[in-house]
Amino acid sequence: MTVQVTVQPSGRQFPCETDESILAAAIRAGVGLPYGCKNGACGSCKGKLLEGSVTHRDHQERALSAAEQTTGQALFCCAMPQTDVTIEAREVLGVGDVPIKKLPSRVAKIERVSDDVIIMSLQLPATERMQYKAGQYIEFLLKDGKRRSYSMANAPHADENISLHIRHMPGGLFTDQVFGTLKERDILRFEGPLGTFFLREESDKPIVMLASGTGFAPIKALVEHAVHLKLKRPIALYWGGRRPQDLYMQALCEEWAKTLPDFTYVPVISDGLPEDKWQGRTGFVHQAVMQDFPNLSTHQVYACGVPVMVEAARHDFVKSCQLPEAEFFADSFTSQADLAVN
Repeated sequence: MTVQVTVQPSGRQFPCETDESILAAAIRAGVGLPYGCKNGACGSCKGKLLEGSVTHRDHQERALSAAEQTTGQALFCCAMPQTDVTIEAREVLGVGDVPIKKLPSRVAKIERVSDDVIIMSLQLPATERMQYKAGQYIEFLLKDGKRRSYSMANAPHADENISLHIRHMPGGLFTDQVFGTLKERDILRFEGPLGTFFLREESDKPIVMLASGTGFAPIKALVEHAVHLKLKRPIALYWGGRRPQDLYMQALCEEWAKTLPDFTYVPVISDGLPEDKWQGRTGFVHQAVMQDFPNLSTHQVYACGVPVMVEAARHDFVKSCQLPEAEFFADSFTSQADLAVN
């Protein structure tokens, strides 16, 4: 059965089937609801149900708690409308302007940059070009309908190939293949672009970017895009890893800091060993930001990495550093373990 979804405060409307999620219907209709994982783990698509009723598919408690549901909160990637509904959500402009495609690609290059990280380049067919925004991701279409998501690490103006940063998750259906049997010239199919994590170009606020691990991939694309646009906004990049080798493109970040005006780079290590001889900042990467920016009231923040980092940054920056919640933009890198329902 088809019902109607109305989004406030914009007043936009779109149809939705009662057995599909509100988010899936919004994406199909070109309505830009904010989202990240699409699997009930990150909480990026959470909003308020103003009228009507929904049922929720399984999801993580941390993404939407039972207490939040009683106050009318809904997780739109898992919420299926049972009646006409009215929701409250902050729409992301411009997302619906970019077509989502399913495409074949050829593995052009596989480069191991650390013990557990590979940079993989994909070549599209000669007749295809994929439009996307820096910071968005693609989903590989695997056997049995499974999907795996990876952010594009290159800005749209440098789209000869699509670059992805892939960390090995031992036992992982896809990463075991990438680190084991995948070879150059192999064919992979994917769908994209997806996600609402991208630079808000209309703002003139200073930018703080923070990444953990391979969360650096979309952050790299954002920096390259900002440079391409010749933005005059100050950018401070904080990249956190457990050990120095986790910062697998450290030289590039240091080069940016040397050559780009109003750009600073702060690497942060949380679990360094004596043999690392690390002389830089230590601890949690978001806490390093708080030490340097105790007042974020006039800034925008772009955060990408593991959910625990993203959630801590969102909470602490808003509560303790006066960051407006609407100026925090994030992409949580959820693993299959993160997607498991508690």
